[in-house]
Amino acid sequence: MKYYESLTDEKLALLYSDGDNRAFDELLARNQEKLFTYIMFVVREHDIADDIFQETFVKVITKLQQKQYVDSGKFSFWLTRIAHNVIMDWYRAHQNEHIVEPTENNDLTNLKGASVLDTYRESEIINEQVLLDVKKMVNNLPASQREVVFMRFYQQLSFKEIAELTNVSINTALGRMRYAIINLRRMAKQHNIELALIEG
Repeated sequence: MKYYESLTDEKLALLYSDGDNRAFDELLARNQEKLFTYIMFVVREHDIADDIFQETFVKVITKLQQKQYVDSGKFSFWLTRIAHNVIMDWYRAHQNEHIVEPTENNDLTNLKGASVLDTYRESEIINEQVLLDVKKMVNNLPASQREVVFMRFYQQLSFKEIAELTNVSINTALGRMRYAIINLRRMAKQHNIELALIEG
């Protein structure tokens, strides 16, 4: 197994595409915790996260066996995009969101790009209590907003990367973050929580 441990995820994926099952075992061992954490953060329920995780890996296996994976040096991006699509399919099937959401074709092109980016670029949480409060409130956001918050603040991804991963425009990713902040502020006000956010 030492041989497999020395290989990149991308190489393991290609080996599995060629029929090497042990390569997939290593790939799964490396990625399952990180992927499950991401899914769990978005869906919040362990049983649902389990189902989505399993469905994601069924899709991964199928795509690899059908040689639909091309080594672009970003296996984890490819994996996260599949998980994102499975999550969104699940939410479409169980739609029950009841919080402020942008319209389907949410577009922020009427705002100046630089000012929108500045609003979010330096938004940082400056103490641990605030972080705990925010985590509790984030759980009440719709999946699409929770996902952007997770990718931006916990995975430190740029809006360009978030847009690429979730298969939307940068404006839509920014719009989701904007609505997430609106909702978080509304919840903070309702519960008298002081959100110490620094804004650029």
